[in-house]
Amino acid sequence: MKKSDSKATVLLVDDHPIVRQGLAQLLNTEPDFIVCGEAENARKAMAAIEDLKPDLAIIDITLQGTNGIELIKNIVAQWPDLPILVLSMHDESLYAERALRAGAKGYVMKQEATERLTGALRRILNGQIYVSEKLADKMMRKAIDGKAMQDSSPVSILSDRELEVLQLIGQGHGTRQIAEDLNLSVKTIESHRAHIKEKLNLKTAPEMVRFAVQWVNQGTT
Repeated sequence: MKKSDSKATVLLVDDHPIVRQGLAQLLNTEPDFIVCGEAENARKAMAAIEDLKPDLAIIDITLQGTNGIELIKNIVAQWPDLPILVLSMHDESLYAERALRAGAKGYVMKQEATERLTGALRRILNGQIYVSEKLADKMMRKAIDGKAMQDSSPVSILSDRELEVLQLIGQGHGTRQIAEDLNLSVKTIESHRAHIKEKLNLKTAPEMVRFAVQWVNQGTT
């Protein structure tokens, strides 16, 4: 299914049913969008794209198992022409550039007005990129003068995978469970944990767990 009565079909990927329901109600009232399917995790999202062939996908960063950044990379590898908009509670200063590098075409925070969301969808559907004016200005200055964007969050120095592991640690997952969630070896997860400790200057594993839990509970994820 590609179009429905000339409306662009949208796939919703979010692990909260209430969020998906609200988005569906919003988009289905628009003259040019219709929600064709929903998915709560990366595995179901990949299957839904294969089956439904949506025109657009809206993806959250926080998903069970594989997170949104890794999902975007996987989608782009298989369907490079599918426009992806990230809609998340995550601070754009930390996650928007990561999402764009992964292959997303836009980033909107959930606190934004609904008009911002629909405008972003129309923009990426037309082949353009969407970020907030504030972030666009930062990215432009970075491109012009070559200076790195300033970010107050200490986790900004972590890689995408390390950030994903830190998130799962903060959610109470142990090393073996994280390895299973991400389909990686225990040794690989232990290596990521060691790098996280070193980069964040955390001396012990319990200290890293406390940091991760506090970070998650502050709403960063």
